[in-house]
Amino acid sequence: MDYKNLLFNIDIPPVSAPAPGALLVSEPFLREEYFNHAVISLVEYEPGKSAMGVVLNNKTDYKLQDLVEGITVTEPIPVFCGGPVGEDRLFFIHTLGDLIPDTQPLSNGLWIGGDFDAMLKIVNDRYELDGNIRFFVGYSGWEAGQLEGELARNVWTVAEMPESPHQLLRGTGDAAWHNIVRSLGADYRGWLYHPQNPMVN
Repeated sequence: MDYKNLLFNIDIPPVSAPAPGALLVSEPFLREEYFNHAVISLVEYEPGKSAMGVVLNNKTDYKLQDLVEGITVTEPIPVFCGGPVGEDRLFFIHTLGDLIPDTQPLSNGLWIGGDFDAMLKIVNDRYELDGNIRFFVGYSGWEAGQLEGELARNVWTVAEMPESPHQLLRGTGDAAWHNIVRSLGADYRGWLYHPQNPMVN
């Protein structure tokens, strides 16, 4: 077996073209703070124009109770870092659909944003959040043509949404990245041998 090619080859074409709702999966050697072993849900994308996405698996030390008033539940509600842009803005992705007024469909059972008071009521009613609702500060942005250039350099590969949208709103960090990489198939098997922190090798 050609182990060198297995471990160090990232010259693999995207499995599909990017589109709103698709997933961007960072190549294993990308060490940039916000995007190391990142899984990003593309929120806005049109070829040749700017793009926006949210890192799904980068958990912060914040709790929603630190950022939002009026939460009556005592269990800490985690907040994730969606990216380096607009870190003073709070976003949420959910599976609740039209239960949240003014929400926007993202893809395959995922929705983004909507009436925050309605979301706050659902939180305070102790709705199950894990796998259904995830909160983010900041987002990831690309200027016109930038994302296409990064895809051409194999900074990202494109993955399709899993069958269950709940899967994307569960799990954090390196484990979530590995789960998505496994779904990409045998061509990406070598990626799984690269830890998020190379110092652990």
